[in-house]
Amino acid sequence: MGAAIDRVLDELEAAQPAAVKRLSDLLAIPSVSAQPGHSRDCVRAAEWVRDTLVSLGFSASLRPTAGHPVVLAHHVGPEGGPHVLFYGHYDVQPPDPVALWTSPPFEPQVVDGPSGRRIVARGACDDKGQVAAFLESLRAWHAATGSIPVRMTVLIEGEEEVGSVNLPAFLRSARDELGADFVLISDSTQWSVDAPAITTSLRGLVYMQVDVRGPDKDLHSGLFGGLAMNPINVLTRVLGDLHDNNGHVQVPGFYDRVREVPAEQAAAWEGLGFDEAAFLGHAGLTHAAGERDRPPLQRLWARPTADINGIWGGYTEAGAKTVIPSEAHAKVSFRLVPDMDPHEVQEGFRRFVRDRLPPGVQATFQEFGAGAAIVIPADSRWVRAASASLQDEFGRAPVLMGGGGSIPVVETFKSALGMDSVLMGFALDDDGAHSPNEKFELSLFRHGARAHARLLGRLAAGG
Repeated sequence: MGAAIDRVLDELEAAQPAAVKRLSDLLAIPSVSAQPGHSRDCVRAAEWVRDTLVSLGFSASLRPTAGHPVVLAHHVGPEGGPHVLFYGHYDVQPPDPVALWTSPPFEPQVVDGPSGRRIVARGACDDKGQVAAFLESLRAWHAATGSIPVRMTVLIEGEEEVGSVNLPAFLRSARDELGADFVLISDSTQWSVDAPAITTSLRGLVYMQVDVRGPDKDLHSGLFGGLAMNPINVLTRVLGDLHDNNGHVQVPGFYDRVREVPAEQAAAWEGLGFDEAAFLGHAGLTHAAGERDRPPLQRLWARPTADINGIWGGYTEAGAKTVIPSEAHAKVSFRLVPDMDPHEVQEGFRRFVRDRLPPGVQATFQEFGAGAAIVIPADSRWVRAASASLQDEFGRAPVLMGGGGSIPVVETFKSALGMDSVLMGFALDDDGAHSPNEKFELSLFRHGARAHARLLGRLAAGG
């Protein structure tokens, strides 16, 4: 495979300008899965991925779900070698607030940055840029050798940004088509622009909405103020109790199943030299939050959290309207660590709210996802192969790091199909995923394609 991979890497270098153009074409499709008005755009993005895979010799099709379609593609590959299932997603977050973007979010711009050229658009790093880097590795293998060196299945979904709600049912229905040795996912971050990483743990996620109701209609605050119960007052007081003064979550039983970080792991994380001030500075922050008695990387990777993601009620338009509202609402999410039961956390939060409600006020709850945390074996054959490929590409061993976010499908692949995942991502913490001016460093777009190409070659050679 030595001569072949050299030809593949040469092909990637020659095709880099065209690769950036192809990425721009994909980023220009506003495939916002959360908004019904973009349903057709989600189909367009799925069609773009399907057509790309067909052009590379895959049998590929759009598979319907109860929501947005899944792209499923197969390449037979040589007999006897490993079978890789690559997973990614073509859907993106809403671009709001659009006024904070320096350029329209679906008109990709290549601009200069401190680490070189970068592409700015919604989905640039999460996850279109990373999916496109993998597709470029396939394209280079196909162009340089006429084929793909391993048996390959590609699954690109369109609902990751809304919790992959229809994916488990699809995986069960397509189980016979999805058997592979492992799942390769590129939807995570590096340690730094120069230091690659493999993510070996992910926090789980519980997402809920609480709706508090008091009067049967909005009331005049002059006629009823001082006598009528105000649901916004009630809800903000309840949510104000979520944390104590040291940042500990006050939901009953919240920490009952939380493991302590092993001393060896804690020491290894401390040795990474994480710059908390610089990390916060990228977000315009100067002071940290969370559990005050925990080091920063433990707070990010190994401790659970509770956050209010949105809160509303009453009159919020221009000018004044003096009302006591009839309702108040909030969206709340919890990041979970290994052994925590998502359903126990849901029930604990319901009790937490109801125990604090005064008479005459009712609360109901909506649930928008519940996924457990994941730990990936760091000593597996597939992680070792990915580590060696990253070392070949970057000239240094990857950091085996935790991930503060959630990729619910990782747990689904394990529970539904029995497959472990390898999380080999190329985004950065300052890429602005889910934020205005999301970007992807073009150097890492290039490294990502090359590292994936190296991995496919190493797997084909039995590495």
